[in-house]
Amino acid sequence: MNKRRVVITGIGVVSPIGIGRHELWKNLLEGRSGVDMIQCFNPDEIGLDVKIAAEVKNFDIAQFFPDKRKVGSFMKEMDRVTLFAMVAAKLALEDACLEIRNTVPERVGTFIGTGVGGLITTTSDHIKLMQGGPKKIGLRSIIRLMPNAASGQVAIEYGAKGRAKSDATACASGLDSLFDAFMYIKDNRADVMISGGTEASVNPFSMASFGNMMALSRRNDEPQKASRPFSADRDGFVMGEGAVILILEELEHALKRNAPIVAEIVGGGATCDATHIVAPDETGSGAARAMREAIADAGLNPEDIDYINAHGTSTPLNDERETLAIKKVFGKHSYKLQISSTKSMVGHLLGASGAIGAAAAAMSLQHQKIHPTINLDKPDPKCDLDYVPNIARQANIKHALVEALGFGGHNTVLVMSRYVA
Repeated sequence: MNKRRVVITGIGVVSPIGIGRHELWKNLLEGRSGVDMIQCFNPDEIGLDVKIAAEVKNFDIAQFFPDKRKVGSFMKEMDRVTLFAMVAAKLALEDACLEIRNTVPERVGTFIGTGVGGLITTTSDHIKLMQGGPKKIGLRSIIRLMPNAASGQVAIEYGAKGRAKSDATACASGLDSLFDAFMYIKDNRADVMISGGTEASVNPFSMASFGNMMALSRRNDEPQKASRPFSADRDGFVMGEGAVILILEELEHALKRNAPIVAEIVGGGATCDATHIVAPDETGSGAARAMREAIADAGLNPEDIDYINAHGTSTPLNDERETLAIKKVFGKHSYKLQISSTKSMVGHLLGASGAIGAAAAAMSLQHQKIHPTINLDKPDPKCDLDYVPNIARQANIKHALVEALGFGGHNTVLVMSRYVA
């Protein structure tokens, strides 16, 4: 039996630095930050000392779905987290030049991860309940807040009748969904997968909780410089929001319809630290095992990897321990690797963070360019690898690795390769 190869044929993006993959890529290469003062609520009214976030600007779903009745239905039935996914899925399918009705719908699956699901609905409706009683809670509250809403609604909209599910592995959710989708095609359970991650957590509740955990940057006076992975003066991550959906397709299926191919996914690995619910393993061994698994699954050696899209949160513990994990796996080759953190510009998209990293890595392979890690002006001596500081660069990349490390000790890694016909 021939090995089924899996390629990326479409990328859809809703991000703090642009909607659409070309806008994202342009701004990543230019090193533009999407971090600014919070606009969706007033932090001062509730006494929050973190006043910055990476929000999706001027998001209007009506710009993407012209049918006013459909838009009205979407607004009633969907939390912001699902609306993001609906737009990202639409853009991904368009980018792939794919209509599900022209495939076998039963062979098209929908795996979309999220860390917390419809948090905006959950918190706002709880306030309504406490202030006005049960009658104030709408019939649609549950379908708005449930974590699988995005995968279900996208499948319904486009008629994808294969398996639909949502991984909820914190910040690894989006990359876990892509890993599962990759394996699903490899195992001949599907020909096409609509997969990625979505999150909408710029919300008073989540900001307060992460803030009290001392996980968020308090660089309120310099928002665009607040997310600074691997820098000695980093003080926490910046909350972000958005959705990234990739169209994964079996290679022969893609070639038969002359689909545009961005990159190929060739391997994956996943582990659990099993040490702490929040802090990464101090030895970096869990992340290292996931990297080794992914590289072995791809049939490669560590020395074959040219680029890593790092988890790179800008928190003191993550960046140091992620660097340690890379050194465990790659040894001397660590210092030849080129590494960058997309979060330096878009903030931390939680459940969508691994998906946006995967999109960035795929475009790096396609265009042979690497976006920078911005705000890296004072390198941490313990983070002494090449993180492509501040300026994008041209590069010869054959194989790239994408990391996502989530609360709970979840470590997920994908390996991608430049597609060669």
